[in-house]
Amino acid sequence: MFLLDAALRRLVRYGTLTLTEASGRQRHYGTATPGWPDLGLKLHDARVPGAIARNPSLGMAECFMDGRVTIENGDIMDFVGFIRRNNPWEKGGDLDNLNLFDKARVAITGRLDQINQRRSSKRNVAHHYDLDDRLYDLFLDPARQYSCAYWDKGVTTLEEAQIAKMDHIAAKLDLKPGMRVLDIGCGWGGLALHLHKISGASIHGISLSVEQIGYAKAWAEREGVADKVTFSLTDYRDQQGPFDRIVSVGMFEHVGVPNYETFFRKCHDLLAVDGVMLLHTIGRSGPPNITDDFTRKYIFPGGYIPSLSETVKAIEPCKLMLTDCEILRRHYALTLREWYKRCAEQEETITRIYDGRFFRMWQFYLAGAATGFEHADLVNFQLQIVRNRDALPLTRDYIHETELAYRDARRSPA
Repeated sequence: MFLLDAALRRLVRYGTLTLTEASGRQRHYGTATPGWPDLGLKLHDARVPGAIARNPSLGMAECFMDGRVTIENGDIMDFVGFIRRNNPWEKGGDLDNLNLFDKARVAITGRLDQINQRRSSKRNVAHHYDLDDRLYDLFLDPARQYSCAYWDKGVTTLEEAQIAKMDHIAAKLDLKPGMRVLDIGCGWGGLALHLHKISGASIHGISLSVEQIGYAKAWAEREGVADKVTFSLTDYRDQQGPFDRIVSVGMFEHVGVPNYETFFRKCHDLLAVDGVMLLHTIGRSGPPNITDDFTRKYIFPGGYIPSLSETVKAIEPCKLMLTDCEILRRHYALTLREWYKRCAEQEETITRIYDGRFFRMWQFYLAGAATGFEHADLVNFQLQIVRNRDALPLTRDYIHETELAYRDARRSPA
């Protein structure tokens, strides 16, 4: 308890936290502050403080998942947000400040995890994306976009924001009818179908998820476009080209730092000389870091969130030119909070499909991610990349103009 008490005295300054030990003893942290919550953390057995102190991310997560701690006067989103808001990245906050031994251990383990050879890549993808199909229907939009939405001006719903995201990507790709487009890490096929619908381009999506590819193929058949929108269970390293355009959304987080240059060299070889690539990925505003133990163990084994510096470093030797870099800051936080709300509304169903422990794990994952984009160094990168500097118009005006054209087309009567 000594270590946990010392940590909370350091972490909690604004708002109040009342910690109730298993014995019933209470400890109080912080100062009542307008606009800040007054939360409670109840520990249900005497071993909880040690579990959290030894490994804050994994220990707190597992104790919450197992029902050994509960949040009072709020939920897990409130609690994680409270701690992160008290320790924002901009002011030097670091919730992963482990002791040097643990930091070295996690760094070594994390780098080994990122090797992502072919067999482990497929296994890691299946761990997260081959979950029961019913789960994703409960919180995703109809286009099944499991990535950061784009909350453009006037957008108020998740559905609108995901369409805006897909339009934004299509505009940056400067798509034209008849182009051949490769979607690396195509998910369930929603982006590929949308790109074809609004541009007339032919799309080929690849993924290592058996469930996603099966779903995407069936979706294209139902839409009557299976001849123009195709999918295959293919490792990007085995794909043949060339393609006029390449898009990759939410896949780069699974590539692993040791494979970054391999990834971009392959993209160079797959891309036509006058081709354009758009890479959309979670990223860090700070320097390279490590993946926390909870995420590595339960959510994305082999996953890693890149810094911009290590991403650009891998692009530079591959004769590729970075032509545009947009940083989406709070967009994913808004998206994740909507997913969290929808999952909370479906607690009974998710618990029935899995169990209460899985539901609490999913809550912790979404809460940690959302608040990471609000108060830690997480952002989204959208990197536009070419082989030929003249592949795109000289200014960025075409992006906004194209997005408006897509929007107007949807509003026009058929």
